[in-house]
Amino acid sequence: MSRIRVIIMGAAGRDFHNFNVVFRDNPAYEVVAFTAAQIPGIANRIYPPELAGKFYPTGIPIHAENDLLGLIRSHNIEQVIFAYSDVSHEYVMHKASQVLAAGADFRLLGTDATQIKSAKPIVSVCAVRTGSGKSQTSRHLVSVLQSFGHKVVAVRHPMPYGNLVAQSVQRFAEYDDLDEYECTIEEREEYEPYIDRGAVIYAGVDYGAILRQAEAEADIIVWDGGNNDLPFYKPDLHIVVADPHRAGHEVGYFPGEANLRMADIILINKVDTANYQDILTVRANIAAANPNADVLEAASPLFVDHPEAIRGKRVLVVEDGPTLTHGEMAYGAGVVAAQRFGAAEIIDPRPFAIGSITETYAKYPTTGHVLPAMGYGSAQMAELEATINQSDADLVIAATPIDLRRVIKVKLPMERVRYELQVIGTPTLDDLLAARFKQA
Repeated sequence: MSRIRVIIMGAAGRDFHNFNVVFRDNPAYEVVAFTAAQIPGIANRIYPPELAGKFYPTGIPIHAENDLLGLIRSHNIEQVIFAYSDVSHEYVMHKASQVLAAGADFRLLGTDATQIKSAKPIVSVCAVRTGSGKSQTSRHLVSVLQSFGHKVVAVRHPMPYGNLVAQSVQRFAEYDDLDEYECTIEEREEYEPYIDRGAVIYAGVDYGAILRQAEAEADIIVWDGGNNDLPFYKPDLHIVVADPHRAGHEVGYFPGEANLRMADIILINKVDTANYQDILTVRANIAAANPNADVLEAASPLFVDHPEAIRGKRVLVVEDGPTLTHGEMAYGAGVVAAQRFGAAEIIDPRPFAIGSITETYAKYPTTGHVLPAMGYGSAQMAELEATINQSDADLVIAATPIDLRRVIKVKLPMERVRYELQVIGTPTLDDLLAARFKQA
């Protein structure tokens, strides 16, 4: 029998994982290409032969998603696998319609086919949308489990934007590790807070190999999900964060709704700054989709070292990049801090934007008068640096999880905004974790 010819649509994450666990070394399929979207600069590469397996001695080409329909026709593609996340249900079906009209089948792979079972307990933290507060929940979870006496290792959803072979298995325990792997701003935002807590975090490309290494040094593994994707590992406890600032998205986005329906614990975050009716909408949608889940509410209190420095200033606000781009938020914690602590004006960064920063605003027009902390490579980091430094602001408010001054040279005064998880009422998340994992 001839092998089924396949294209995998992705964004340098779920697509590679699906290939590794379903298609690599599978004689029934021939993966002709990957297509890439969402992240700048990830197309026009090769999924390397060192990772691709015995059927792909020269690797697998990665094309821009704009080439998809031409590739289907020119290569007689029979199946297209959709393998990226944080997109609306409508978006997915538009893609499906394009593929079906071109003659191929359109597939979504389920959890039974793609989740790897671990010998150690897995606690997963995912979300219904990017920017819901998943990362702060994961960090809180690690600290709680550590307080129970467990050796905790985190594994982060992939962000392999560089040399895929070198990034196959990455272990981060010290700041020097971030430099060794030439981490982007987005990667540093996720890894540094774990290092600050004395925890180890893994990431990379081959999540089977990553799991084997993590199991060797962990009592419990925390899956820190990204981009509202589903866990790559089969969770023993699945925690999902919902965001009432985007009420309704929990049942309108892929695969966020699947996360919602799978969850053991659902955490409605940001209730301190959300509209009460929106919180009720999220609760009603949870009750309809997953009535058996434990539902908690949480706040995301802000911490600023010198709030008095903000009062009366014209400020440039830098927010977490993915939250503003495919997360579709117009603002984040930086804007909240500017308003709360009396900034005279939040200036519009767009007149000062250059290069790929300008292109980001064009691609994501819902972004408000804030600057997304885009830094997917050295060139883009330099453009972010230049955009900040040529602005006429009195002060920069940086609401990313890292100190940007470690990776770019900011000439203006800067105040960092940090935010942590604060569960409201009882039972707390700590109570639910203790019932399962606290040692006698």
